[in-house]
Amino acid sequence: MSRDPRYDILFEPVQIGPVTAKNRFYQVPHCNGMGRSYPSSMAEMRRIKAEGGWAVVTTEEVEIHPSGDHSPWMGGRLWEDCDIPVLARMCDAVHQHGALAGCELNHAGVMAANRYSRDVPLAPSHSPVAMPDPVQARAMDLSDIQDLRRWHRQAAVRAREAGFDIIYVYAGHQLSTISHFLSPYRNRRTDHYGGSLENRARLLREVLEDTRDAVGDTCAIALRFSVDELMGADGMTSDGEGRDLVEMLAEVPDLWDVNISGWENDSATSRFKASGYQEDYIRWVKGVTTKPVVGVGRYTSPDAMAALVKDGVLDFIGAARPSIADPFLPKKVQEGRIEDIRECIGCNICVSGDNSFVPIRCTQNPTMGEEWRKGWHPEHIAPAHEQESVLIIGAGPSGLEAARALGQRGYRVTLAERSKDLGGRLITERKLPGLAEWGRVVDYRIWQVSQMPNVEVFLDSEMSAATVQEFGAQHVVLATGASWTRDGVGRENPRGIPVDAKAQVLTPDDVLTGNRPKGPVVIFDDDHFYMGGLLAELLAGDGIDVTLVTPAARVSEWTENTLEQHRIQARLMQLGVRLILSHNLTSIDPNIATVRCGYSGKTTTLNARSVLLVTMRTPHEDLFHDLILSDGVRATRIGDCLAPGTIAAAVYSGHRCARELGETDLPNVPFRRELPALASFDMDWTQNGS
Repeated sequence: MSRDPRYDILFEPVQIGPVTAKNRFYQVPHCNGMGRSYPSSMAEMRRIKAEGGWAVVTTEEVEIHPSGDHSPWMGGRLWEDCDIPVLARMCDAVHQHGALAGCELNHAGVMAANRYSRDVPLAPSHSPVAMPDPVQARAMDLSDIQDLRRWHRQAAVRAREAGFDIIYVYAGHQLSTISHFLSPYRNRRTDHYGGSLENRARLLREVLEDTRDAVGDTCAIALRFSVDELMGADGMTSDGEGRDLVEMLAEVPDLWDVNISGWENDSATSRFKASGYQEDYIRWVKGVTTKPVVGVGRYTSPDAMAALVKDGVLDFIGAARPSIADPFLPKKVQEGRIEDIRECIGCNICVSGDNSFVPIRCTQNPTMGEEWRKGWHPEHIAPAHEQESVLIIGAGPSGLEAARALGQRGYRVTLAERSKDLGGRLITERKLPGLAEWGRVVDYRIWQVSQMPNVEVFLDSEMSAATVQEFGAQHVVLATGASWTRDGVGRENPRGIPVDAKAQVLTPDDVLTGNRPKGPVVIFDDDHFYMGGLLAELLAGDGIDVTLVTPAARVSEWTENTLEQHRIQARLMQLGVRLILSHNLTSIDPNIATVRCGYSGKTTTLNARSVLLVTMRTPHEDLFHDLILSDGVRATRIGDCLAPGTIAAAVYSGHRCARELGETDLPNVPFRRELPALASFDMDWTQNGS
């Protein structure tokens, strides 16, 4: 197969200052929860993307000095010369496949509390840090500004020594000191670094010029800038100072990387923003500068990508999340395999890894973050040791992924599903408000399995221990899922909630299968992810009187990790949902729900014709226990049947099962670790770096 000529434009080389990108696919900077702490994992993850055809592969934020310490976030670091080898490993890996390596240098200013370095944070004006720490940043004097310029020059030189081809000056997302100087609401200075836009942009211009003087003969200089902060007159706007800044510096950098601020807007979830929604904010940039422009929009369709280039909107198709979901997206377009692209679903599970200070993970791509740790490649998998048969029971996300991966390995796979449809929990969940794109998880796998002659799928096939034995497969994998509990057992109530037999109590399964409760409804959310808030949105949208009660201090609290908590709570407030936070549900009686404040202990009764419990799920494991008692059956549980969790966890569980089936002598720790090297006690720290 070869690529469709419609996409030829995406494979044209593009000049960026002194370097040339081989095509228009550009992996923009993105965090990964590995960085300096797991450098081999980080380097291999980036290498895989270069192998997959991305012309430019860039780092996450790379700290330039201890006064901009991101800890505990695991980004990059170029404080001193001893930091160079970590990033050199990434550059060498990326260059193996003819890609350019980019480095996003940054000083975080008020976004860093300097928890590790304990340096005093720096800012254009006196200000508390943006973190919840009781720490304040001091206003930088002119000598501090000169220091910042020097630190940036030194870091740029170190980046060049590491092998980077593109050096970033970061002025976006309100995550850098340079963006804080630009900010009309953070910068209250009265000297020539404050006041007018020209003055507030002085530091940015100086750092751009410094960087070019330091490395510009060999490296391209990129400027990452958020043209709109979605704050109206209080911040940069694409029809105001954002545009003025681009016009002011139009020809200074070699490349413009443009987006919107902050991170929760730039990386908004698909639940709230459609693919390409940033186009209206950045469409004008190419008309202002002759330099190449890269922008993002969670693009997965090559038709949309080609149209952006043909229409003169972008020179490069930027991607963070789509490059995570499918590191081989460019190569699949190149090879005419569009249907094989694992399209990003915009769930931001990738972001949750970084926000939890652990290596990145992805719902669509279970190999993400495991490239070095486990040696998992997103496109290749070891063949089966023996041509054996596998029976998989349950065709949800976990069962479908196990069938796909085992089929790829060459096993003879039979997938049995008791319902009339494939997809498991996503059959109904994808119909919830904003979750349509989540259906890509099963759509991709259904298509892949349908192309495999060694995988057979049977619907409407209820299996028992007897029929499993009769089938006679050499391996049995149970992916039978889980159901939401009706007794209230959960984090806050491990022994359950007292329920009167006459009270109407429902679970998410009831609502998802069409059983709409009568209002007023009290939803008790002890799960803290998306389900409680989404069901409140669904029912309120139907005109039902809804009260949401949660023991947490915020609605859908865990979604802070996916950058959407504020949007969820705002939407429920707009819909008129009554929110009762920091309260536990203590009993359910006919038409009454009793709740107790987690602080004062005061109880309150609520009118509740129906109570909807979102607490925990119980695995469907009866068949597994029946099979344990059967002779000659080797059964393995995966996904929610093993332990209910996220869809990402279910897909990972299915993939891991497929990788490990038939393997022997698995180690106690089933992945490689990077252990820190012990420094010499007598090392003279004053000689280490500059």
